[in-house]
Amino acid sequence: MTKRTGCLVRAGCALAEEKKTEVQDKKPSQIGFIFTMSFVVINVVVLGVGLFFAYKGTIGWDAPVYTEEQAFERLKFEQDEMEKLPLIFTLDSFKANLNDNPVRAIEVEVSVEMMNREGYEELIDSDNQARVRDEVLRILQNKSYDDVSTVQGKLFLKDQFSASLNSILKQGIVKEIFFSQFKIE
Repeated sequence: MTKRTGCLVRAGCALAEEKKTEVQDKKPSQIGFIFTMSFVVINVVVLGVGLFFAYKGTIGWDAPVYTEEQAFERLKFEQDEMEKLPLIFTLDSFKANLNDNPVRAIEVEVSVEMMNREGYEELIDSDNQARVRDEVLRILQNKSYDDVSTVQGKLFLKDQFSASLNSILKQGIVKEIFFSQFKIE
């Protein structure tokens, strides 16, 4: 009986060992199957997203509707914005002798801000530029070092430039005068 029981036990052991090897063989194939299926699903999703964006970027693209009214509104807006910008014209550099006993020279670069576009266009006209240049040089040559060396003197010089340019221009009004460069030698 012992032999039989031993045989039966041995036979049972052999069957148990076979089942263990079958289970072990099935586990790697199931893991491989899961990885393969997840790879396929991810690739299909990525491909779908890529095709969607390709379609929307080419065939599915609709041109924006841009009407004539929108174009006029945009043009009007841009013109209004241009009107808000300062209209500044920089004159050429002026070099003149001051009216002093030891002769000193002054070099000034003047920028003129105008109130409106018509005045700006009048200022940049070549006929008016010659008159403006002559007037600025005349004012500078009548000044002494003491007149232009102080802050108050420079402010007074700006006022004189502004008044004389306003007398030359017919339509334009000078809003502000700026000195870009101011050297006394």
